[in-house]
Amino acid sequence: MIFLAGFPVLMPDPGLLFWTTVIFSLFWFLMSRFAFKPITAALKQREEDIHNALDEAKKAREEMSNLQAENEKLLNQAREERTAMLREAKDAKDEIIAEAKERANAEYKRRVESAMQDIENQKMAAMVDLKNQAGQMAIEIAEKIIRKDLAGNADQVAYAKSLADAIKLN
Repeated sequence: MIFLAGFPVLMPDPGLLFWTTVIFSLFWFLMSRFAFKPITAALKQREEDIHNALDEAKKAREEMSNLQAENEKLLNQAREERTAMLREAKDAKDEIIAEAKERANAEYKRRVESAMQDIENQKMAAMVDLKNQAGQMAIEIAEKIIRKDLAGNADQVAYAKSLADAIKLN
């Protein structure tokens, strides 16, 4: 045994060992009663809080993915509606253009027919006028020829007078 200034290093004193064990047991009892339970409760609470936070984060991620999916769905619907509206507008434009062309063609045909009718009427009027002028000229020429031929002959003059009288009577 080694003694240092009257203190045994390797052999503890039985009284010291007893009081150390009593104090340690008392300390351990007090710590378990007043410190370990609150620490354990705090650790359990912290564990539950972390677990709840993880669950909430998971729910938040799921909600975000659901919202993102819903947003994508809404965007797709908006794109489809926009496409449908553009298609409807294009169809309406094409319909309006076709209708305008149809009306323009009908108006063109009507004007062409009217112009053709006017041309035909003017042609007929010109032909009637030409026939009247030709008839008038033929009558004038015949009158001049008959006057020249009838001027010298008394029988011809009497015959012409009888014809004129017959015409006036009819």
